[in-house]
Amino acid sequence: VDIAETPEAYTLHAELPAMKKEDIKLSVEDGLLTLTGERKLEREEKNKTYHRVERSYGRFQRSFTLPSAVDEAKVVATYDNGVLNVLIPKAVPPPPKSKEIKIG
Repeated sequence: VDIAETPEAYTLHAELPAMKKEDIKLSVEDGLLTLTGERKLEREEKNKTYHRVERSYGRFQRSFTLPSAVDEAKVVATYDNGVLNVLIPKAVPPPPKSKEIKIG
């Protein structure tokens, strides 16, 4: 997972090769972005003995604490060719409130 920042947003880039979009879940709640999924081991090859398998299989979960100045309602994600990209827009700060104080 790579996380980067621009003036407008944070971006998360995760490589999830050979995973289906349906096997990935992304959620954001109370300043926590959580990525969960499961890579299933699907082998039905007969007459083949593996000497080494370096890809990991099974369930995984990664959580990332988001800065307080993000707009959780506008988080969007795309998944294409085994790459998940998440755009986390920064919240636009409200303009400072000004109150005139009468001098007595």
